[in-house]
Amino acid sequence: MSDVTHILNAMERGDAKSTDQLLPMVYEELRVLAAQRLSQEAPGQTLQATALVHEVYLRLMGAERQDWASRGHFFKAAAEAMRRILIDNARRKKCVKRGGGRRPVDLDESLAVDGARQAQELALDEALTKLATRDPTKADLVKLRYFAGLTIEQAAKALDISHATAERYWDYARSWLRVEIRQSDETGVP
Repeated sequence: MSDVTHILNAMERGDAKSTDQLLPMVYEELRVLAAQRLSQEAPGQTLQATALVHEVYLRLMGAERQDWASRGHFFKAAAEAMRRILIDNARRKKCVKRGGGRRPVDLDESLAVDGARQAQELALDEALTKLATRDPTKADLVKLRYFAGLTIEQAAKALDISHATAERYWDYARSWLRVEIRQSDETGVP
């Protein structure tokens, strides 16, 4: 068992000191994952990797009690938290208070790409929510790959599935999401 798994088990048993030990052990790994994910964002992104990691950690260690069975389970929860933070950030930028999608007078190309990127992320979130009701494992794989930036091999380990199964699930999930997003774009219904 890895050191992280031992700490997670100690946290489950109620060891208060173990919570303080967890962040230093996973911080750099979470920061690398956050930096990878944010590098895919359009230029001008205001959310930084360090802030994203801190927000993820605060959500994971928040008021409600968490019981993680393994390192993979912890990182799956971290990927979900990252996803929610990024989607909340995209929604916040689209709200009326912050312009609601209106174009600034001096619109340059990077801002147009940023708005399109936010719309794509919201469409992906809606489709991913639908996929999660149909097949939670495939949805978790997408979250780990897309939002946490894990490789197929890392995601397969986190989900405790074989590399070949992860490849098949990844191909299926990408195709399913493309079709679902295309259909919602054509009908205008999420």
